[in-house]
Amino acid sequence: MTSPSVEFIGMIGTQDASETRPAAGPLVDAAYTTRFARAHEDAGFDRILIGYSSSRPDGLQVAAHVAARTERLGLLVAHRPGFIAPTLAARSFATLDQFTEGRVAVHTITGGNDAEQRRDGDYLDKEERYDRTDEYLGILRRAWSSTDAFSHEGRHYRFDDYATGVLPFRDTGIPLYFGGSSDAAYRVGAKHADTFALWGEPLAETAEQIASVRAAAEAAGRSELPGISVSFRPILAPTEELAWERAHHILDTIKSGSGRPFFDQARHHTGTTPQNTGSRRLLAAAAKADLHDRALWTPTAAATGAGGNTTALVGTPETVAQALLDYVDIGVTTILIRGFDPLDDAVDYGRHLLPLVRQELAHRASAPLAPTGSTR
Repeated sequence: MTSPSVEFIGMIGTQDASETRPAAGPLVDAAYTTRFARAHEDAGFDRILIGYSSSRPDGLQVAAHVAARTERLGLLVAHRPGFIAPTLAARSFATLDQFTEGRVAVHTITGGNDAEQRRDGDYLDKEERYDRTDEYLGILRRAWSSTDAFSHEGRHYRFDDYATGVLPFRDTGIPLYFGGSSDAAYRVGAKHADTFALWGEPLAETAEQIASVRAAAEAAGRSELPGISVSFRPILAPTEELAWERAHHILDTIKSGSGRPFFDQARHHTGTTPQNTGSRRLLAAAAKADLHDRALWTPTAAATGAGGNTTALVGTPETVAQALLDYVDIGVTTILIRGFDPLDDAVDYGRHLLPLVRQELAHRASAPLAPTGSTR
């Protein structure tokens, strides 16, 4: 049986900071951003995610900075529909895609926190936001593929005779990723996305989510189902004992409150249940057990209020590689990993983790098929 290839995505920020590291340097540190991106390119990552928050630098401008200082690294730019018109967004992303010769992808974040949305002036409730996202992504797709003028009149957007010469670099358009774990997210994301992104839950719960996404895609009439991304925070060391020692040190540091996470809105709601379904699911997994499956460790999610992708995979590179392959075996096609020591961990992943996963997948792909009726 031919094994699929896997896309690896990292994540960068414009400042040296994490849940275990206090912020160092300016919020927009051009030199650090360049080093961070190049570390991912040198490590062999396929793409880097440039995240979104109401208090962070603009992702498209960060992507343009990174694109000018790297050679092949893909750019996955997080984007919240609703703050700029979809026609303008289509041109902005297509322009950068042309300059980078097809390195751009868009990660759609509808938004699961009302307070965070209101900081940028969005007062729609969650269901209305997803309805708007559905309309928005339909317009994006058409704007990226239409060479003729078209008009649109919907619930959230209206325009006449939109026409542009700014199309994506490739005829296939710009890849759309989509994050979410609610029923509304399944419905909208499975309709539009090339890749549907989940946070790192236990295998059984992840398999359930994959089934929900696929069912929603089929209900939307799709014949080609979206790929699935899962994200983790690997904690590596040369031995299992050292890996667990490092994991507990990271947990103690998180609990001390000395660091600054990228997705820090959960910190402002300590002791309350998060609004977004993804965070609630991670906290539910943490409440069940600290350790799941081969290496999934949840106390880091509990300690941060699950403000973002915060579950860890702990062990030697060999153990963590096998844990990632367990997810591939249930249908995962993209793996997003970022460390608690962000830049140094990206380097280590490239040296010790990514090659092991890719070697095993290559081995599986080259293995001869077992004869019909044989057992293995």
